[in-house]
Amino acid sequence: MPRIGVFICHCGENIGATVDAAAVAKAAGELPGVVHAVDYKYMCSDPGQNLIKEAIREKKLTGVVVGACSPRMHEPTFRRACAEAGLNAFLCEMANLREHCSWVHEKLPETTEKAIDLVRVMVEKVKRNRPLFPINVPITKTALVLGGGIAGIQAALDIANAGHPVVLVEREASIGGHMAQLSETFPTLDCSQCILTPRMVEVAQHPNIRLYTYSELESLEGFIGNFKAVIRKKARGIDEATCTGCGACIQKCPTKKIPSEFNAHLGHRTAIYVPFPQAVPNKPVIDRAHCTYYRTGKCKLCERVCPTKALRYDQEDLLVEVAVGAVVVATGYEVKGTDFFPEYGYGRYKDVITGLQFERLASASGPTLGAIRRPSDGQVPETVVFIACAGSRDPAKGLHYCSKICCMYTAKHAMLYKHKVHHGRPYVFYMDIRAGGKMYEEFVRRAIEEDQVSYIRGRVSRIYEKNGKLIVKGVDTLLNSRPVEIAADLVVLATAMVPQPDAEALAQKMKISYDGDRFLNEAHPKLRPVEMNTAGIFVAGACQAPKDIPETVAQASGAASKVIGLFSKDELSREPVVAVVNRTAPPLFSTCVGCFLCETACPYQAIEREEIKDRNGNVLKTVARVNQGVCQGCGTCVALCRSKSIDLQGFTNEQVFAELVAL
Repeated sequence: MPRIGVFICHCGENIGATVDAAAVAKAAGELPGVVHAVDYKYMCSDPGQNLIKEAIREKKLTGVVVGACSPRMHEPTFRRACAEAGLNAFLCEMANLREHCSWVHEKLPETTEKAIDLVRVMVEKVKRNRPLFPINVPITKTALVLGGGIAGIQAALDIANAGHPVVLVEREASIGGHMAQLSETFPTLDCSQCILTPRMVEVAQHPNIRLYTYSELESLEGFIGNFKAVIRKKARGIDEATCTGCGACIQKCPTKKIPSEFNAHLGHRTAIYVPFPQAVPNKPVIDRAHCTYYRTGKCKLCERVCPTKALRYDQEDLLVEVAVGAVVVATGYEVKGTDFFPEYGYGRYKDVITGLQFERLASASGPTLGAIRRPSDGQVPETVVFIACAGSRDPAKGLHYCSKICCMYTAKHAMLYKHKVHHGRPYVFYMDIRAGGKMYEEFVRRAIEEDQVSYIRGRVSRIYEKNGKLIVKGVDTLLNSRPVEIAADLVVLATAMVPQPDAEALAQKMKISYDGDRFLNEAHPKLRPVEMNTAGIFVAGACQAPKDIPETVAQASGAASKVIGLFSKDELSREPVVAVVNRTAPPLFSTCVGCFLCETACPYQAIEREEIKDRNGNVLKTVARVNQGVCQGCGTCVALCRSKSIDLQGFTNEQVFAELVAL
């Protein structure tokens, strides 16, 4: 016979103000199977928990129902108290009397009646509960970090410094990401390379980090603690072990007029190249699409001048399989493409450039060696117009979000321009100035007050060319929408930050979720900001949402701390609320009919196929089996199972029907 204890919490006035807790406890005490019922002002406090522990021991309770606030908040607290008293933790259930009752109703008799109904429902459920035990999953204590920008670098270093092996994968020929392209960083105006390069070198030299550049994730299978990743190491065309990075091949390469991706297509590179001088690793890559040998079968000049004979023209992609226990996704962002702004003349006028291109003009390692020059004729621009929110916060273009960094880097660009062209005239068209960060507002004020940057609040409607100038037409909304027309030598667009072009494909490959803008979705924006819904996969940086460098580094360290916490034990203990296939009878007589509709519907790929064989090894039937290490207990398979062969532990059909009957 069940012996249920019911404990009703007043939660101060959160419940007690509208629900008669004493009346609920009294009514619960009269329910069949309930042998103890009591109310207390703060059940989650130490005295309240002691009431539960003492009752379990003295009344020999077989189940506990706590009528209090959200189970999400306090269910672990009460289950832990039950376990300490010797009762299986999963024989404790919570009736949500706060969010489901007191907070949504006035103080009426019906409110207390509803609270009694909620308790009665959980009493019927707990009668049918069975002891469950945590699932222990072994952990492979190696982390996979996807992306070698500042987010991936920070996460990899934090995990490696904690003593765990890290596999860092970067698709480009060097780590560094977009931060390596920047000239200076706000709000301190310190050199980007000066603060980034030491960390890049530390990654390359760290004994716990295995670095794969010019590589991509091919596939990811498995579950938390036990992932199998296949990495495609693309053919560089050289033997990295033999190459010394002397650069002789680059100097002699006859194909020299290829637009440089690192310089945002403002400069040029050769067909065999290193992306930038501080690249890590500093080993060249052959661009097969432009290399004369791969196009015509002739040349091989780089092979003839290489002192170590490191060229490998027949080199092919290599697939590397690694076992990892956790994954950090830090794949970064891109800026909006050049064909997105026809009204601004981008693509027609060489002197309309993006903010990232301006960074390369201002950088000492850029195509102009740090001198601000017009791309069209190489002249110093006397008047520069900076246009903020180019694409961002523009629902008409489909980008409704704020890119977060544009206001700040536009102010930085205007300041850098004034520092290099003292007599120049910078103008900034903006919608609103969003400077939310330490020293950010002061930085913008400095641009306006000390560097004499002219800020104009309003949108630009059109840009066209006239007499060798770019005519920028807009309005000043602070001056009664007065029309403004500026003859500019250079126009810089603060273009929107968008996800990587293949972000959607990567998310589908990894079975993680993403939003309508193709940014990756975290499990919870407040309580689980660096975790994905798929256990064991974490997110960091601008692949999740637009971010500046400090926020990116902080989130990367947060993701790394989650990985380190996961690796702190030899086994992972997780709740047993998972799906199970009916196996009460011998396997041959399982009610599973092998339709595998559950397999196609499972969002976590937790359904496996199991062959049932006779003594001679002949396959009699194939049935579904749930991998409990992968299953997240969503219940999709339960709802779709045609033969009703799958149940969710803790939420079986019997328990759910009992709750409905109780109402």
